[in-house]
Amino acid sequence: QVQLVESGGGLVQAGGSLRLSCATSATIFSTYIMGWYRQAPEKQRELVATITSGRSTNYADSVKARFTISRDNAKNTAYLQMNSLKPEDTAVYYCNAKKVALRVYDYWGQGTQVTVSS
Repeated sequence: QVQLVESGGGLVQAGGSLRLSCATSATIFSTYIMGWYRQAPEKQRELVATITSGRSTNYADSVKARFTISRDNAKNTAYLQMNSLKPEDTAVYYCNAKKVALRVYDYWGQGTQVTVSS
């Protein structure tokens, strides 16, 4: 079982920045695709960004050019740098670790609240 622990959420004014971290207990962290998802009240969880073991990245259109996902394999940690935050970015942000080997490995963190005030 892989544990994921998010941190770095909080309250920020529109236009501000936050950096989320996701520390994992994965023994072979580098083999996992790491992702950030978010869920706003009364909305479905949506993809924010993903990064593969080869550091290929993918972003939701709504966050492109504002958010940056990265990973530090030596620290078993993934990050989400969020700049130019907007009130519509307000949500609980979840870290995800996924890989497909002999079976699917899919793990989630407990989430961290990000609130952007206007």
